[in-house]
Amino acid sequence: MRTIRTAAVVMAAASALALFSAPTAGAAGTAGKARLGTCATGQLCLWTKAGFRGTRSTSELADIGIEDCVVLPAGGSAVSLANRTGRPVTTYQSATCAETGEFSTYPSGTWVPESPYVVRAYKVWEH
Repeated sequence: MRTIRTAAVVMAAASALALFSAPTAGAAGTAGKARLGTCATGQLCLWTKAGFRGTRSTSELADIGIEDCVVLPAGGSAVSLANRTGRPVTTYQSATCAETGEFSTYPSGTWVPESPYVVRAYKVWEH
């Protein structure tokens, strides 16, 4: 009898946990879209604040030279980014794409809500 009661309590707790912790399909889709910001396919999007907030700048793959160092406008920097270019992108702390400062390479499809450093320049690479 005790085993049956224990099993019933465990089942009820599991059901309650599933009920209260699982988002609905509609809520999950809306929350995910708002959290990631807006960045179209083929673009590199950079935001001035963490969490895909602040001023957003975009670069189209067609306007970016492969392996060219692209410096953000004077005084410009980014803290969060989305790479939807279809190619790897390296972001640099240095405004000259120097590897003496921090740098990271992100594959296409990467969303970075907060870079570990202020981004001042980037390069787009061939596949």
